[in-house]
Amino acid sequence: MLHDAAHVWHPYTQHHQAPLPVPIVRAKGAWLYDANERPILDAISSWWVTTHGHCHDHIISAVTEQAKRLDQVIFAGFTHEPAAALAAELVQRLPRGLSKIFFSDDGSTAVEVAIKMSLQSFANRGAPRRLIAALDNAYHGDTFGAMAASGRGVFTQMYEPLLFEVARLPDPSVGDTIAALDALIAERGTELAAVIVEPLVLGASGMRVWDEQVLQDIRERTAAAGVHLIADEVLTGFGRTGPLFACERADVRPDLLCMSKGLTGGVLPLGATAATEDIFDAFRSADRAKTFFHGHSYTANPIACTAALASLELFDEESEDDRVRVEVAHARHLEALRGVKGVRAVRQIGTIAAVELEAPSGYLSDIGRELAAYALQEGVLLRPLGNVAYCLPPYCITDAELDLVYGVMHRFLGGARADALSSGGPVDD
Repeated sequence: MLHDAAHVWHPYTQHHQAPLPVPIVRAKGAWLYDANERPILDAISSWWVTTHGHCHDHIISAVTEQAKRLDQVIFAGFTHEPAAALAAELVQRLPRGLSKIFFSDDGSTAVEVAIKMSLQSFANRGAPRRLIAALDNAYHGDTFGAMAASGRGVFTQMYEPLLFEVARLPDPSVGDTIAALDALIAERGTELAAVIVEPLVLGASGMRVWDEQVLQDIRERTAAAGVHLIADEVLTGFGRTGPLFACERADVRPDLLCMSKGLTGGVLPLGATAATEDIFDAFRSADRAKTFFHGHSYTANPIACTAALASLELFDEESEDDRVRVEVAHARHLEALRGVKGVRAVRQIGTIAAVELEAPSGYLSDIGRELAAYALQEGVLLRPLGNVAYCLPPYCITDAELDLVYGVMHRFLGGARADALSSGGPVDD
């Protein structure tokens, strides 16, 4: 790992303080294996992406065969079966009415695409709207449009002077979002192009769960005002909240829906933005200036699209049973943690479980890196969001493996700590 220390700049890492990164050489199921073949239980799906488990045979086999036929081709003026088939499959599984799929590279770019589509669709129709509304404590990515829509905090404050105006609505887990939205529409409704939300759970700010009725009310207000609803399902998509998409829990159809992370089962990077026919039609014109001028070199990469298709094929009754099993196990463990000394609150939605610890709140809270270091010593990968520890595992995780994860939390809360803790260990994004 000498080359890593000499040349690699890692994400979300303070290199002045961080311990050396753990070299991982292989993975299978819910487990990672380091260079010494020490197993590490992946309790966070490697940044929320690994849905069915690492190196799933079905996905790996499909990717291997596709790589032998077609690795990459420009997607402007050309097409290929993996992308066309994936788009058709997504449309069948998405909330009804989302009929067009635009491919990109990751969650942040999927959000950028959605924001640009919304703004340009109004401009193309000769009635430009420039305002986007977003929730306090939201996180939508690290590119500039996504940062602008995200809540202000350690991730974005450095760049705030460069970010475009966004109207802020209260975090639905703590405030009256609908009253604020009503007031915004009354005051600036003719300027408002879109409201963007992480449906039902604000991820990076601490897995803050919010009510389905609020999402329904946001949809009702935006539809009545002719305002687009953008659902950022980068985290919540592909079964994390129960159904395939979180919007399904509330029976809500957004105008734009952003996907990534679990889209390929965690095998390859891929993003996608789903849009309604109405938004797509705003770009149909004899005027070439009304084209959607956005694209990426690896848009709809054939191998990544194949991985996504193979992953979708695994969302069957067995997968649903696994997700239910994980939900039940989470609920049992969280109930055991409720009221334990050092626990402020517990919360859950679907296969996402969170434990808020009694410690200074916020992303930079020291307790998060302390728990991460202790868990790693115990052979479990946890990367708390400051003082919020969460478990978001691959669906293949067994009940016994979940027992290991929660056992680490119990021992930590009972006073256990890592033998040697650096002054700046890992924290999550």
